[in-house]
Amino acid sequence: MSSHPLAPPGWSRWLVPPAALSVHLSIGQAYAWSVFKPPLESALHLDGTQSALPFQLAIVMLGLSAAFGGTLVERNGPRWAMTVALVCFSSGFLISALGAQTRQYWLIVLGYGFVGGIGLGIGYISPVSTLIKWFPDRPGMATGIAIMGFGGGALIASPWSAQMLSSFGTGHSGIALAFLVHGLSYAVFMALGVLLVRVPRADTPATSASANGPRVVDGVQVSARSAVRTPQFWLLWIVLCTNVTAGIGILEKAAPMITDFFADSSTPVSASAAAGFVALLSAANMAGRIGWSSASDRIGRKNIYRCYLGVGALMYLLIALFGDSAKPLFVLCALVILSFYGGGFATVPAYLKDLFGTYQVGAIHGRLLTAWSTAGVLGPLIVNWIADRQKEAGKHGPALYGLSFGIMIGLLVVGFVANELVRPVHARHHIPAPREAADAQRQQPA
Repeated sequence: MSSHPLAPPGWSRWLVPPAALSVHLSIGQAYAWSVFKPPLESALHLDGTQSALPFQLAIVMLGLSAAFGGTLVERNGPRWAMTVALVCFSSGFLISALGAQTRQYWLIVLGYGFVGGIGLGIGYISPVSTLIKWFPDRPGMATGIAIMGFGGGALIASPWSAQMLSSFGTGHSGIALAFLVHGLSYAVFMALGVLLVRVPRADTPATSASANGPRVVDGVQVSARSAVRTPQFWLLWIVLCTNVTAGIGILEKAAPMITDFFADSSTPVSASAAAGFVALLSAANMAGRIGWSSASDRIGRKNIYRCYLGVGALMYLLIALFGDSAKPLFVLCALVILSFYGGGFATVPAYLKDLFGTYQVGAIHGRLLTAWSTAGVLGPLIVNWIADRQKEAGKHGPALYGLSFGIMIGLLVVGFVANELVRPVHARHHIPAPREAADAQRQQPA
């Protein structure tokens, strides 16, 4: 099976986004890990910190595998990358099934967290550069369609996992069977993407949206090795890190946060209403990935990040000042922040393409995702640690979050400034056109 399967003449580029979606909808299951937490805690006698370990390790491995595997993804092609993602992600569930059946929790951490986390990282970046090459006219929309799947995967996985646990039981054998079904089902679904994905031919013209696709090499190009030496890369790293930190700070603690905010009001928030709020946030996260990234194709990447960071800071300020006075205001501001959270993920590959070209954009994107790993630790730590300290000091309600919201506003301002400082990459980092062409030619199968 060729790692670089060339599209035959007349191939529709609109078949590539579904291939990417098959992978991203699958690995998006990571956002539904919380469904397994209570059963695991009960069946294996774990505390909350222990039951969160597989998810935390998976997110860390996502960033690391994307960073270190990005160049391999570019070199070996999207089919190779999707195959690796399929094998690792599905194997992670199968190893976890063995761990649950034998009550060896370390196997669940190893399987879901380490092995599955590698599948997350490789799978996340696998279609990025291919989509950008197929859609040079609308890169934001193209990557938004795929990355939308990662945000929406939990909307499928969460009720599906809950139904399986209800049918199989919440004991260790029921959990093991649910893991097994997940691993086999996702293997089949991801295989559709492996078989369907194609790369554009080097001689395909880049014209309008109705064209089959672009040339593989076009415009300014920068290698991944050179990109990480530019200030533009690290400015974008700060932009992504601050935007993700702000979003995940609400997402990770959404249910208890809205409960705390209105605990002393005349209409406190029930557990079912809090769960509904979490579902709304997931929908906003998913919608922002396609909506805002598509808008960036029209108004520009720098302008859309001005919106994510500037308006995001305003939303946090409104919650901090008036959030406890009106539930609609609290919910609306949180939904906007989470839409920016999702939009930031989906827009950044196109931003990278604008700055560094398509030559090794997948590898550059992989390195940039270390910002996600950092934010995944930083956001929850800020919100939870400060809330715990405030509670120990005798505070309650919105007072638990005032300081952490102030920190989030400050981080978003830092990200806003970093975005303003982004300039075109200096010509000394550009790759000469003959070398680009030679590299592109070597990627074509004989």
